[in-house]
Amino acid sequence: MYHNNIRFSRRGLLGAFAATALVAAPTYTSAAGFLRGAGDIRRIKMYSTQTGEALDMVYWIEGAYVRETLTEVNWFMRDWRQNKALMIDTRTLDIISASQQLLETSSPFLMLSGYRTPATNALLRSKSGKVARKSLHISGQAADLRMHGKSVHQIAEAASYCAAGGVGRYSRSNFVHIDCGENRLWGK
Repeated sequence: MYHNNIRFSRRGLLGAFAATALVAAPTYTSAAGFLRGAGDIRRIKMYSTQTGEALDMVYWIEGAYVRETLTEVNWFMRDWRQNKALMIDTRTLDIISASQQLLETSSPFLMLSGYRTPATNALLRSKSGKVARKSLHISGQAADLRMHGKSVHQIAEAASYCAAGGVGRYSRSNFVHIDCGENRLWGK
């Protein structure tokens, strides 16, 4: 199957979107609906480029999020500058997980930024006009990611295929912004 010139294999689509026939409740993102039925588990695999920590965990089993795992994910995705964590929106995790399945790789996402305190966001904003004043990073709803062996375009295509949130392509900086906010796509 092709989507904007990127080929997703039948196996990848079936793995990520096994239950597309199921209608997700309005509060679910499309990614969560697509992940339903994919073995009834959801997994997230990431490496933090800032802290050197690795995460490879099942965060959803048989229709329920695993609280202990989510606590670990929240700490992993913390604002490392302030060493503060916030509850990460599970819709963002679902988009990341679905994107990883679509990319058909065992490689982890390399996380550049997850949660940001307002102070950290203000600091980054003072250095770059590309940092939003009301960034979804502040509310634990966004992550900036890259992956060895996958281009910004490939990662963004997989995330946008989920039709579940915002996807920003930052080719010059070699990362993709993924969030669970309004469905939109930007950047080159």
